[in-house]
Amino acid sequence: MRLQVLLSAMFLKDESYIDTLNITTDAVVINQCDNESRKCVKRSCGNGREQTVTYVETIERGLSRSRNMAIEEADADICILCDNDVEYLPDYENRIMDGFARHPDADLIVFYIERKEKPKPNYPKTKRMGYLSVLKIFSPEMAFRRESVKEIAFDERFGAGSGRYLMGEENIYLYDCLKRGLKIYYEPVKIAKLREESSTWFKGYDDTFFISRGAGYCAMSRFGSYILILQFALRKRHLYRENMSMFHAMSFMFKGRREYLRG
Repeated sequence: MRLQVLLSAMFLKDESYIDTLNITTDAVVINQCDNESRKCVKRSCGNGREQTVTYVETIERGLSRSRNMAIEEADADICILCDNDVEYLPDYENRIMDGFARHPDADLIVFYIERKEKPKPNYPKTKRMGYLSVLKIFSPEMAFRRESVKEIAFDERFGAGSGRYLMGEENIYLYDCLKRGLKIYYEPVKIAKLREESSTWFKGYDDTFFISRGAGYCAMSRFGSYILILQFALRKRHLYRENMSMFHAMSFMFKGRREYLRG
């Protein structure tokens, strides 16, 4: 089997940026910029190996749209999503491929990326994931068999650069996978760390944040969104209570839910 890293980024100079992320496998790079082009580059990645990089420049905008473009361009057996602040461990390829070898029935495997707010894995042991556990996952942790997800796309109304709803695209995607019967496993295996850089979309726990959260929950489950909104308001109260009351947060999540249903 072969692994491809699918990088979504903006305004890169060229494909050499992947060297700063320690990407040593084949890759697809979607560069959102002011040009339209596509090329396939064979290059040395510094460890004696040759890698193939599909480099696409596009004037299209939106993280989810670029993810979908990357998946369409991919041709490997196993793919993993990537952001421009992920730094891979030297043996990330072996760790990912070993995970799929241990779980031949897995359609997706969620690995661990170390970051400031997540100094250790979500779960200490390997586990099968369900509708509640996938709420804790973010996109670059997701690796998948390309054939398993070829009929599933990221909702382009959600994600950085999409417009109204600035987050939640990975949770909606994972819910769609579960609804279609795909098997998702969690592996507490570290494959990378996240650079400490400012977020391109998160500006604090404000009204826009909660509107996006409520709309995302509704996209995941129309009727289950009531419970998802309530659990978030209660479980994450310590994060936003200095900015607003729980009633205020819930009211704007329900506003997002109504907007999504109208849309």
